[in-house]
Amino acid sequence: MRRIPLTAWIFIGMAAGIALGAAAPAVGSKLAPISNIFLRLIKSIIAPLIFGTLVYGIAGAGSLKAMGRIGLKAVIYFESVTTVALFLGLGAVNLVRPGEGVALKKPPAKEELQEAKKTPAEMIEQVAPASIIDAMARGDVLQIVVFAFLFGAACAAIGSKAKPVVDFTGSLAEVMFQFTRYVMVLAPLGVGAAMAVTVSTKGFAVLVALGKLVLTMYAAQALFVVGVLGLVMLAAGIPVRRFVRAAREPFLIAFSTASSEAALPRALRNMEEFGVPKHIVSFVIPTGYSLNLDGSTLYLSLASVFVAQAAGIRLSLGQQLLMMLTLMLTSKGVAGVPRAALVILAGTLASFKLPTEGAAVLLGIDAAMDMARTSVNVLGNCLATAVVARWEGVTFKPAD
Repeated sequence: MRRIPLTAWIFIGMAAGIALGAAAPAVGSKLAPISNIFLRLIKSIIAPLIFGTLVYGIAGAGSLKAMGRIGLKAVIYFESVTTVALFLGLGAVNLVRPGEGVALKKPPAKEELQEAKKTPAEMIEQVAPASIIDAMARGDVLQIVVFAFLFGAACAAIGSKAKPVVDFTGSLAEVMFQFTRYVMVLAPLGVGAAMAVTVSTKGFAVLVALGKLVLTMYAAQALFVVGVLGLVMLAAGIPVRRFVRAAREPFLIAFSTASSEAALPRALRNMEEFGVPKHIVSFVIPTGYSLNLDGSTLYLSLASVFVAQAAGIRLSLGQQLLMMLTLMLTSKGVAGVPRAALVILAGTLASFKLPTEGAAVLLGIDAAMDMARTSVNVLGNCLATAVVARWEGVTFKPAD
């Protein structure tokens, strides 16, 4: 039993929940407390994890000047491409609208009305935290991110005097990684209960919607690879056939294992053999594992708006843009967390008053989507090394 991986147990839990919800709706509809306990534990991770990883990452990296010319170029490229990925996902989910017809439970009408009444100026004002303790208690992710960025910058500015604080945030991040692993042991039960409740109360429409979401995400990821990364290769003068041969193996390893770490050694070696200088490869790829998660950011924009559609909540363009900004910031630095996308998604849903049960429902199909987003993450980081190398004046020989 111990040899069965967690992903397999999640699939088993999902199947059992669907079967129970269909065969015994009266029983399935009473399992909400189990899924709620799992979601509450997931939400408890968000604030300390984001605070620890962002502060440690910013203070550890130092200023952009200290990172040097290559670091600055890499960061500019990372932010540009991940922003395109976010908006591509946003466009795909608004075009296909896979969440319509699911009818997830809406948040209380009072909360929804308060959110709708906010003007753009008030929404911008709410980004600044009056109290970090209050922001953590309410689960306001964007306020936590703003505070963590400023706090990390202050630690970097005073240098060695902040070392005890920076070391603490690094330890806090590691503790929360382990805490997440403990919570994920309950994932099969949480997913099974969520699916049982959803199927027993909403019927099989939710399964159709989830299938549409998977197809939409794979189509969007394929469009991103061909239409965005392909254009980047052509614009940067990177030989496409040679790059495809170099990146193919790490891409396939990431897809088959759903693990960026498993593909890291081969990605480092292949990009060096491709012609990228070693000092660029050794800096850009590890940094990209935290800052350049193209596939994951595209998925997060799809998933968050999917939940809003499933709950019948119409998000204005301003709300969707603010959500994209939140996702762009909160997705940094947590790549080492198992099911990191679930943690980030749950925090974003809570911040925008969207039903967090949507995160548990999506976890049931997360393994199928994780393969696509992880492989695109790895491919994007391989390309980032070549782009930065070209920016530094490196010339690659054409395909044989």
